[in-house]
Amino acid sequence: MKKSLFSLATLAALTFGAGQSAFAFDPEESTTINVYDQASKAVVSIRTRGGSGAGAIIDPRGLIITNNHVVDGASQVQVQTADGRTYRGQVLALDRRNDLALVQIQPDKQLSSLRLSQNPPRVGQRVYAIGNPFGLDRTLTVGILSRIAASGDLQTDASLNPGNSGGPLLNSNGEIIGVNKAILSPGGSGNSGIGFATATGPVRQLVAQSKNSSGQYVARQPSQGGLGVVLDSQTLTVLEVKPGSVADRSGLQTGDRILGANNYAIRNTNDLQQILLQNPGALILTVGRNRQVGQIR
Repeated sequence: MKKSLFSLATLAALTFGAGQSAFAFDPEESTTINVYDQASKAVVSIRTRGGSGAGAIIDPRGLIITNNHVVDGASQVQVQTADGRTYRGQVLALDRRNDLALVQIQPDKQLSSLRLSQNPPRVGQRVYAIGNPFGLDRTLTVGILSRIAASGDLQTDASLNPGNSGGPLLNSNGEIIGVNKAILSPGGSGNSGIGFATATGPVRQLVAQSKNSSGQYVARQPSQGGLGVVLDSQTLTVLEVKPGSVADRSGLQTGDRILGANNYAIRNTNDLQQILLQNPGALILTVGRNRQVGQIR
C-alpha cells in the first residue's frame, strides 16, 4: 500500500509539473508584460515639499521628463529610481502651457531610459501608463488612446490617479507617446475613466531648448510675460537678453542676477512669472551686478 501511495504522489507531482511548463501567456498578455518589464526600470518617483508624482528617464545620463505641476515651483527635487537609489534632481526647464518639466540627476552609471516614439499616435491603439498612484510605485494600468485633441493632447481610458502625474504613456513598443498630466474628475470623485497626457512634440522642443552646443543639458529657462531674457532656473542669473526686448531697453545685462521684483523677494522663476502677470506694465527689478545691488525699471 505504501508503494502504491508513493506512486500516486509521484504521478501527481509529474502531472502538475507538466501543466506548469505548458502554460503560456497569450500574445496580448506577453506584450503587456514586456512593456512593463522594459519601461518600469526607467520610471522614477519625484518628491517635493508639496507632494509627489512620477517621471520618466529619457536619457541614460539622468535626464527626466515630468509635469510642471509635479515640481511645483521648486528648483530642486528628490528623485528615487527603480533600484531604490535617491538623487537630488535639478529642475532644468519648464513649459507651463504644456505642463512639462525637465529634471536632471547625476548618476554614477548609465540608467535605463525610454525613447520618444517617432510614430504618430492613433486613436484606438493600446496604451500603457506607469506611475505612482497614491504612492504605489511603478503601478501599471492599460487602456486605449480614446481621442487626440486639436491641441495635440492625448485622451485615454487607462486608469490615472493622483501620483500618476509626470509618468509615461507608452505604446506597445514601450516607447513614450505622452506624459500623463490630468484626469477628468467631476465633483472630485476620483478617476472617471478619462485621463490626459501631453504628446511628445512639446517634449522634444523642451529637450532641444535645454541642450547647449556641446550636447549637454543646462538650466536655461525663458522667462514668461515678455521680459525677453533667458535665465538660469536655479540662480536666476541672466544668460541672454533679447535685443529690443523690455529687458534690453531697461538696461538688464547678461550676468545680472534677479533678486526681487516690485519689492518682493524672488526665489524662483514661478515667483517672477506671477509678478509679471499681475503687473505687466509696471515692473521694478532688484538686481545684483558686480557685487552691488541696484534697481532697474
